[in-house]
Amino acid sequence: MPAQHDPEPGSSDHVDGVAAEEDLVGYRGVTACHAVGISYRQLDYWARTALVVPSVRDAAGSGSARLYSFRDLVVLKVVKRLLDAGVSLQNIRRAIETLRSRGVADLAGITLISDGTTVYECRSPEEVVDLLQGGQGVFGIAIGGAFKEIQGSLSQLPAEPAVVTEPDASPMVAGDELAARRARRRAG
Repeated sequence: MPAQHDPEPGSSDHVDGVAAEEDLVGYRGVTACHAVGISYRQLDYWARTALVVPSVRDAAGSGSARLYSFRDLVVLKVVKRLLDAGVSLQNIRRAIETLRSRGVADLAGITLISDGTTVYECRSPEEVVDLLQGGQGVFGIAIGGAFKEIQGSLSQLPAEPAVVTEPDASPMVAGDELAARRARRRAG
């Protein structure tokens, strides 16, 4: 994204208590799909291609579930909106790389503007006006709006604790053995 800005001094990563809460809960893939408005196939593809990887817990074999943070859901919503507007996946990947480096408070203050080819990051109304004065058609995504939309969606959807305690060692069942073999194969 062309416009890069350092975080404001003293900016907080806590917006409406979400950042503190985000450390405590995660959202399963199905919940993420409902909150963002995408298919499970899209979610799985984006995770496997590292476009948006779940930050709470990634899948670790057969039967394990990915857990997405609130911040991950906001990024997923932004990706969906950019794709819906016709922005190329390559440009979306570049935009997401920049967003990953931001805290939740920073995300809420950003507006992404795109002409369909390039995605620009704007942090003030003046920057938005500067881009609009170029005279070409653009569209904008206020990430703060996506932030609030996800908050509203999640109020009706289940979350689960981000820290899952492992049960005491129990006899391995056939499914666990198969998952362990796959993990060993992947590890080399």
